[in-house]
Amino acid sequence: MKATVNTFTRHKSEGHKFACLTSYGYCEAVAATQAGVELLLVGDSLGMVVQGHDSSLPVTIEDVAYHVRCVRRGNNGALLMADLPFMSYYTENATLKNAALLMREGAQIVKLEGGAWLAESTRLLVERGVPVCAHMGLTPQSVNHLGGYRVQGRDPVKAKTMIAEAKLLEDAGASFILLECVPTSLGKAITESLSIPVIGIGAGPHTDGQIMVLHDLLGLYPGKPAKFVKNFLFENADIQSAISAFVTAVHNQEFPAEEHCYG
Repeated sequence: MKATVNTFTRHKSEGHKFACLTSYGYCEAVAATQAGVELLLVGDSLGMVVQGHDSSLPVTIEDVAYHVRCVRRGNNGALLMADLPFMSYYTENATLKNAALLMREGAQIVKLEGGAWLAESTRLLVERGVPVCAHMGLTPQSVNHLGGYRVQGRDPVKAKTMIAEAKLLEDAGASFILLECVPTSLGKAITESLSIPVIGIGAGPHTDGQIMVLHDLLGLYPGKPAKFVKNFLFENADIQSAISAFVTAVHNQEFPAEEHCYG
């Protein structure tokens, strides 16, 4: 059965945790969906893990569109989400044009980074039939403004603002919120305050779904891994088993464990 936006709304209402994974090519999509991954993200993280840049900023809309085409061919039933990369949604016209490109290539939902300022773009897209995921917390496209890859929302005032902005984006029509690198307590508060599903990466165990970058899950990306990363290949014999172990751990609420969370 093919997953739709409604599938994840039902998962939230039933308390079923769901597993999401980045994917950039045909074979990766085949392996992920065979393992039971329910949502695939063609993320602009491809700039780092595929292209070798030090951030996602160099990624273009054409890059994302190419990888969407590749993933679409290997996808078997997962919801296919695609990132709108840096500065591809800086005006209303650009937002609509670039979202339409990704949807034509096979995406079923697009992801944008930001807070309250995304509300109008979200309304525009949803009114025109494009589902939206709003990415909040640590937003990698804003790494230069944020001063690095830092945990967000530890300050009580900023946390309260993030909760209010998440509700605003839900009201604007967003189908998901993706929370990255926030304290567990904030991940829990936002998840409980919304009727739409919340996907977490470094946002604690209480979010409705969990997502990992494939290359982190397999221990392929060089350098010191982030706190929220677990190398599932280390305890498994092959890539297929590692992805299956991730899916099982999410479904059973064994991942993320306390050591992967921020206080």
